[in-house]
Amino acid sequence: MPRQLGELEDAVMTRVWQWNRPVTVREVLEDLQQERSIAYTTVMTVMDNLHQKGWVRREVDGRAYRYMAVSTRAAYSAALMNEAWSRSDNPAAALVAFFGMMSPEQREALQDAVRMVSPGPADNSAGNPPDNPTTGPAADAAEPAEPAGAASEGPAPADDTGPESGR
Repeated sequence: MPRQLGELEDAVMTRVWQWNRPVTVREVLEDLQQERSIAYTTVMTVMDNLHQKGWVRREVDGRAYRYMAVSTRAAYSAALMNEAWSRSDNPAAALVAFFGMMSPEQREALQDAVRMVSPGPADNSAGNPPDNPTTGPAADAAEPAEPAGAASEGPAPADDTGPESGR
């Protein structure tokens, strides 16, 4: 199960997810600098760490890397919710408490989601329980909630003379 991203990791991943395209350290740096003072090398280290953890993949583009998200923010959020829920000693009570915290808009979104994963009358001819979101086409189409393994997609520079080192 994935662990929660740190504050700076989340700030970087938010941009990668929102932009939904390959990004460079420089692009992320320039956007982050609108909110805080931060060094290029700090952003480069965070993005390299995210790559090592399997949250992003990267490709060399000239002297820099371009980074792309491995999964979506929705898949990340779902994995965190599932992890928290599975740690409860009383999952039903945890769900009731969680639902009680929801805004009316969130409850409506939840009802829509349940309808999406629940089989319709035609799908229930085999006697499958209607409230089981772990079976059926929606479960089969779900994205993986965890990032891919930390295996690199190619040899990473062994020292600071590789792409983005500035040397």
